[in-house]
Amino acid sequence: MTQADIALVVAVEQQIHPFPWTSGNFSDSLAAGHGAWLAKEDGRMTGYAVTMQLPDEVHLLNISVLPGLQRGGRGTALLNYLFDQARAQGAARMLLEVRAGNVSGLGLYRRHGFVEIGRRRDYYAAHAGREDAIVMARDLSPRHDVTEGMQTT
Repeated sequence: MTQADIALVVAVEQQIHPFPWTSGNFSDSLAAGHGAWLAKEDGRMTGYAVTMQLPDEVHLLNISVLPGLQRGGRGTALLNYLFDQARAQGAARMLLEVRAGNVSGLGLYRRHGFVEIGRRRDYYAAHAGREDAIVMARDLSPRHDVTEGMQTT
């Protein structure tokens, strides 16, 4: 992902999330040197992800698949790519926060070995006040299959 991609990423982000990241959030992540990728098929963006490298772990800050392309293995492919990138950087585990009400996200993460390690009360803005974040972690030592057909840049 580059600065030139942010307008498209933000447009998609606004379609997917009730409280989307702003262009400033993505720009700040790029400026901070966070990992930021676009997933593409046939030259078209299918998803994106942002990670923050820590000394021995990676924090998954944002992972999204375009509406209409979800539930087709693209989230799995992107996660597997991120696992490989994190391992290559020496990370032993990956952390993330997910909305307690994000049933599909929780299912995806659990299918890929993430386990709940904590909860942040009232972490996310919600239409009816605040929503808890479930903190999840995954050990990166086991090797998982990578879904083919996805190109990342």
